[in-house]
Amino acid sequence: MAAYAVGFFLTGSLLLVAALRVLPAPTSAFMLHQHIDDWVEGKGYRPISQRWVSRERISAHAFHAVVASEDQLFYQHNGFDVDAIGKAFNQYLRGGKLRGASTISQQVAKNLFLSPAKNFVRKAFEIWFTVLLEALWDKQRILEVYLNIAEFGDHLFGIEAASRHYFGIPARQLSAAQAALLAATLPNPILLKADQPSAYVLKRQSWILGQMRALPD
Repeated sequence: MAAYAVGFFLTGSLLLVAALRVLPAPTSAFMLHQHIDDWVEGKGYRPISQRWVSRERISAHAFHAVVASEDQLFYQHNGFDVDAIGKAFNQYLRGGKLRGASTISQQVAKNLFLSPAKNFVRKAFEIWFTVLLEALWDKQRILEVYLNIAEFGDHLFGIEAASRHYFGIPARQLSAAQAALLAATLPNPILLKADQPSAYVLKRQSWILGQMRALPD
């Protein structure tokens, strides 16, 4: 039975990732988990604002901003930044806080398919899905899905919904400064607000803009 279960999971996950190579993701595990959190906290059903858009309808500045902010080696690695993982692990061994070293590919695997839980079992699934994404999707598809499912605020997901909510414009019209501001909130979009940016968010926005200009075309 265990062998059948493993085989079913491997086949099912392979087919799912293959299908999402061309089909819009109707939702994500993180969005579904938001509904579960609302129910557990007694808040009832609260709608999530999210609208899928193709890469052609997203400003190039948005792609540059998230790469500059989240994963500058995105186009060089195969899903995992081995150096960053090693540095984070060594820091942990020296008694420091275990910090994240996730690439954009890993974040898509986690946000799209898995729960926010932090444990080794979930990490193993994250590794598996990351390998599948890198094997079956191209880099532009990974970025397209990332921007469509990333959390940008309370019950606010995806670059299109965020652009309309904060700036009143579609994602294809985002300027470099606006894209950098949204990217600056990604580490914690509940605390780091694009509509009320703190000094830290503005400083991070400025840094991201500088990194965007330094990225190769």
